[in-house]
Amino acid sequence: MSIAFVFSGQGSQKAGMGKELYDSYQVCREVFDLADRILDFPVSKICFEEDPRLNETEYTQPAILTMSTACLRLMEQSGINGEYFAGLSLGEYSALVASGAISFEEALVLVRKRGRFMTEAVPAGVGAMSAVMGLNREEVSKACELAGGQVYPANYNMPGQIVIAGEKEAVERAEKEAEKLGAKRMTRLNVSGPFHTPMLEPASRRLYEELNKIVFKPMKRPVVTNLTGDFIPDESEIIPTLTKQVISPVEWEKGIGRLIASGVDTFIELGPGKTLCSFIKKIDRQVKTYNIEDVKSYEKTLGGSRSE
Repeated sequence: MSIAFVFSGQGSQKAGMGKELYDSYQVCREVFDLADRILDFPVSKICFEEDPRLNETEYTQPAILTMSTACLRLMEQSGINGEYFAGLSLGEYSALVASGAISFEEALVLVRKRGRFMTEAVPAGVGAMSAVMGLNREEVSKACELAGGQVYPANYNMPGQIVIAGEKEAVERAEKEAEKLGAKRMTRLNVSGPFHTPMLEPASRRLYEELNKIVFKPMKRPVVTNLTGDFIPDESEIIPTLTKQVISPVEWEKGIGRLIASGVDTFIELGPGKTLCSFIKKIDRQVKTYNIEDVKSYEKTLGGSRSE
């Protein structure tokens, strides 16, 4: 069995995420408590309770990173280790934490700033993202071109699902064009900006400055990046990769294909929800997928043990 850990991205957040893990496992409590001490807001409260900040990018990103890292530490404590890592968009930071290239503490501060930069580049309400089902790459690109304005393919998630993003009005026009081209349906995403488009260029520039303050270490395990759908060659490429990642389409389908070609047959999704498991199954139904959000399911399928 060859295992890859895959880490959730923004949009997977939901009230109560991580609460059961926090209550059941000491190693998970330590991660949330550390996040609460490092940042100037209570990450655990935002995750566990009904808090509107959970859907604000500046808070969403550190919250999901914390949840994902808590899952990672639980897996490590249980002796289940990934041979490869990948993350969807924001999840790529969790993957780099898992690889040892950056500490959780550094990543936490960094993604807080990343979220703020993204929000300030395109204020909430200006942009939108929509998942288009039933069209291929060429058809989605055509829908965006016909719509005019700022709207672009942003996420290549799986066969038959491509996310578009841009100005809200342009996204609406692209949805109509996609429907004319035969799209089965469109679903608006629970995010506050047009991520992975050129509209985030100001955020990319500011993020580059922050990334250059960090000394990235060699990766202990390979990490597949959204930017190319291939492995990050070495730590010298992390800064340019993360800088471009903010404004470039997410090559998730291609990245999963690269992992499968490398021998991965088991994917474990670390973070809230089961979205990545769903994507991966649509890419290749032969592989096994798990998510440890549900503690009972975790103990049954992967042999976890509680630590009060």
